Amino acid sequence: MGIKGFIKEKAADIVYSLYRNGVLKMKHPVRVMSVDETIDELLNTEKSLVRFGDGEIVMMRGRALKFQKEDEALASRLREIIRYKDDGLMVSVQDIFGDLSMYIPASRRFWKDHLLAYRKYYDMWLDPDRVYASTSFSRCYATIQDRSQSPGWFEKIKRIWKDRRVVVVEGERSFTGVGNDLLSEALEVRRIIGPASQAYAAYDRILEACRRMPKDRLMLLAIGPSAKPLAEDLFHDGYRVIDIGHLNMEYNWFLAGVEDKGHIDPELKQRMDAARQEAMSGYRDEIAERIV
Repeated sequence: MGIKGFIKEKAADIVYSLYRNGVLKMKHPVRVMSVDETIDELLNTEKSLVRFGDGEIVMMRGRALKFQKEDEALASRLREIIRYKDDGLMVSVQDIFGDLSMYIPASRRFWKDHLLAYRKYYDMWLDPDRVYASTSFSRCYATIQDRSQSPGWFEKIKRIWKDRRVVVVEGERSFTGVGNDLLSEALEVRRIIGPASQAYAAYDRILEACRRMPKDRLMLLAIGPSAKPLAEDLFHDGYRVIDIGHLNMEYNWFLAGVEDKGHIDPELKQRMDAARQEAMSGYRDEIAERIV
């Protein structure tokens, strides 16, 4: 770590501590549900959900991501959706504004650094009257300190679409539920495949493909920042929509017992890839439309 990195890290620690101890205060305290509360709300109601992670916050500031270039039209919609008023569309953010002990040390470090740069934007953009859901509902293993809770969380998540007809809207490299049992309890799975990157350039075509699906389908979105406006538009159209983000990747790590997602054993990766390849014929049969 260079001197700049060292200074940034120490500044992030000090500023976080000042907020944590009440010396500094946000204009509007952020209220975030627990992972359990978020999953239970999805399981026991017909509510939809749109999720905001650190990437969406970066985009809202006008910055690019690895798989999505900066786009002011998209950024503007994100800034509107994060303040969405209808309780039927749950909005989730990361639970990072209080105690970080639920996360592993590397994640605590990441979120302290993130808040050093972006806390003022959360203060600016979030709705002070809203209780937000937890984005960790779909990131409930790899960055969680107490992983003993993860099996129960995943079992409850899978019950959300038990006996439901599901449409997965995903990038062409996502393969949600392929080679694992994440979607095994769904009555039917169909897929709309979008680009692996720059999905917002194909947004109108993806939206129209979704609108050709019957309204009783549960729409599961895994298509990056474009999933946020897509969730809002489909919710307005009368669909139930859940933005699942990287849930499939997280579930694969959980099944494999990965200890550190940054250092996956090559043999383990080979086994995971083989399981996916074995399931590819079924995956191709599920594709309703391909927009790439």
